[in-house]
Amino acid sequence: MIVFSSSRLLQLIGLCSAGLLLHRPAIAQHKKDTGFIPATGEALQTVEVRGTRTRKYFSDYSFSATKTATLNKDIPQAIATVSKELIADRQAFTLADAVKNVTGVVPASFYNQFTIRGMSQNEEGVIINGMRTRQYFFNQPLTSNLERIEVIKGPASATFSSVDPGGSINLVTKKPLTEDRKQVNISVGSFSTIRGGLDFTGPLNKEKTLLYRLNIGFDDSKSFRDLQYRKAWLIAPSFSYVPNERTSLNVEMVFNDTKTRLDRGQAIFGAIAGKTDLHSTPPRFNMGGSNDYFNTRDLMLMANFSHTLTKGIVFNVAYMKQTWNEDLLEHRTTNAFGVDENNRPVPALAGMRAVQRQQRWNTDNLSAYVSIQTATGILQHHLVIGYDRIHTQKYRGGGENMAQGYRLKDGTITAKYDPAKKDAYLFKNINGVNIPVPNVDHFNLASPVYVLHNVNDYVFTKQEIPPASYLVNGAYIQDQVKYGPLTVTLGLRQEWYADEGNYQLPAQYTVSGQKLLPRIGLTYAAGTHINVYGTYLQGYQPQGNTSTLVIVPPPAGTRFKPLESDLKEVGMKSTWLDQQLQVNLAVFEINQKNLLMNANDPLDANRLIERGAQQSRGVEVEAAGLITAGWQFNAGYSFIDAVIKADNNPDLVGKRVQNTPRHSGHIWTRYDLHRGKWWKGLGFGAGVQYSGDKLPAYVRDFTVPAYTLLDAAVYYTPPNSKVQLAVNINNITNKTYWIGAQHYLRLFPGTPRNIMFNVTYRF
Repeated sequence: MIVFSSSRLLQLIGLCSAGLLLHRPAIAQHKKDTGFIPATGEALQTVEVRGTRTRKYFSDYSFSATKTATLNKDIPQAIATVSKELIADRQAFTLADAVKNVTGVVPASFYNQFTIRGMSQNEEGVIINGMRTRQYFFNQPLTSNLERIEVIKGPASATFSSVDPGGSINLVTKKPLTEDRKQVNISVGSFSTIRGGLDFTGPLNKEKTLLYRLNIGFDDSKSFRDLQYRKAWLIAPSFSYVPNERTSLNVEMVFNDTKTRLDRGQAIFGAIAGKTDLHSTPPRFNMGGSNDYFNTRDLMLMANFSHTLTKGIVFNVAYMKQTWNEDLLEHRTTNAFGVDENNRPVPALAGMRAVQRQQRWNTDNLSAYVSIQTATGILQHHLVIGYDRIHTQKYRGGGENMAQGYRLKDGTITAKYDPAKKDAYLFKNINGVNIPVPNVDHFNLASPVYVLHNVNDYVFTKQEIPPASYLVNGAYIQDQVKYGPLTVTLGLRQEWYADEGNYQLPAQYTVSGQKLLPRIGLTYAAGTHINVYGTYLQGYQPQGNTSTLVIVPPPAGTRFKPLESDLKEVGMKSTWLDQQLQVNLAVFEINQKNLLMNANDPLDANRLIERGAQQSRGVEVEAAGLITAGWQFNAGYSFIDAVIKADNNPDLVGKRVQNTPRHSGHIWTRYDLHRGKWWKGLGFGAGVQYSGDKLPAYVRDFTVPAYTLLDAAVYYTPPNSKVQLAVNINNITNKTYWIGAQHYLRLFPGTPRNIMFNVTYRF
């Protein structure tokens, strides 16, 4: 087992930083070879409408964190990035594969769901180019069209509106380039995986004022898990029109079509508190039906326009329209075992329910703001004054059918078995045990059988998913005030929201509110290479009819309290070797209250409860960059102490927050040989990932063990060739591990040893 020590890692980073100064000439040559554009040049775009040519494992800048083109080291908040180069080198085809290279981000399940800095994600839907989408988190987004992934740590409600307290994952899409570039790649590997990608870009006219980019991704794969598969397409064309230095326009589309099955995880049996055997079933073990499906279709249309009105004043406007459709049939556990005629649990029989669900959502997202650079005496100002409008609508026509419970002799269904009225029930004998007949057959954990279920055999409870509307209007002002080496970032955002249930029906009702959100940050340039900073932020999330966690809204007249949070953070950001090496340190405290959680109720899968408060304190160290011209790395370590501060169960106060390891760390490095007759063009990659133990989401009777994973890769580009061959081997030691868990019947095992081969052709 490899455990990272923060003090040891800081020592190593310090030694590397000192030693790397010897390699300035090699790195300068690397910049020449790769077409590196200095970070200040990249940041000249007011909004991101053109692509970048850098080839490195990190990004120097962010547009989304402050709504301005700002170097990351000047932003008083921790920001981690995963570049398209790191994504490609690791063959990280989904978001979960990519963000394992980000410190403090921990997967909570197989879904697109993460714990960031000890805080579980509550707001479902990803952020793309700084704009929020709405969809269930069950599907992992493909990465084929991403320039980089930004993780903005802590509540960033002043920038994004209604975001998670732990942090926000912002997906930045690839933009057109002014030069012709074409790339095609094909990957094959373990679990019958076939993947492909296409990335074409360049100018459409001689003046290079009209640019295009086309990204296509395809995934046809099975899984190490029984029953699981995925067939997914991503098509993402974009166009940029830049007629002069004052005006720019970008229009793009992202279309995702995914056909898969929901994977609710591995069930174990014979579970006894303190004696749980996680190996009682193999990691491939799955419960469900052979004809289950989960089909989604997601379409986003986006436009960005920027125009310089006068020197120092720029007007920007961005718009996104998103439509999302879901069609689901699944057989899933009730989170409880079946019972015998005396109402005693039968540990070999998992209770099951069948769910059918269809629904359709639409989101319109508008952001308009003016950026003003001016001065008052010795103070330099960068003002941003803006307005956001987000409107999400659940359309009428959505519904959910649920089949569960036990059958009575009169043909009706009862939710719970009552042994005092056993004469009213139907019974059958399984392995010598007399059990009441369930509406949906139990899953026999001791003798699993996968069948094609006939949903006509069930008695469904049918309910409409009520139409709903959620409207947010936000006005904000932000000023980055610079005085010598000191920059003060001040911001205020006022939001008004209206959450309407039974939208446009006679019984329509509205829950509304407003919130003023402050932001303050200080950045001090303590020399050429080092900035120190401190920040205080507040965040909030309304939790109502359009929260995807709330499938069936609460009755009219009742409401869930908004999730409120705050961040206090101090840190250091540094760049070295002509900005080719970044080393960042952050110390933070995050508080949140009114957390909404699933009640884990076997009789009501949709019942929710509110948790009083949680607190997360920790330290993060991150480093990424070039060591020599052909050697770069990405590394990080985090210590997180996340505890429950208030709860409706007083016994939990002071206990660890679930799904959060105290210690975690990672490193990935690639080294390319540029000399030698036989070795030129050969490259090697290697990585280590460590995650400490954690508690399941809903029970505290067992611990998900810590794990250490070893990965490696070999790359080869023949001399004078446009082809790169690569082979990635993940989990070399074939470690059995779990990335997270919810309870005994839902653990999420990690992928065993797997191999991916890739061919990339650039022309």
